Amino acid sequence: MSTARCLLPLIVLLLAGCGPELAGTAATTGKLQAEQAQQSKAQLDQFKQQLSAAVQATDAAASAALAPAQ
Repeated sequence: MSTARCLLPLIVLLLAGCGPELAGTAATTGKLQAEQAQQSKAQLDQFKQQLSAAVQATDAAASAALAPAQ
């Protein structure tokens, strides 16, 4: 029983050292995920703009094709 009492404080100290590292890793992961979300949103916005431009170009070409030749 005395061995367990001696080891318990050592185990507690070892596990307590993991806390700050775990918190730092979680913060870094959260920051990276936030940056990834911002990049994804920017890519989506760019895609929507390109899609809109393509639709407008297609509409313009279709209108030009349907217009009577003069």
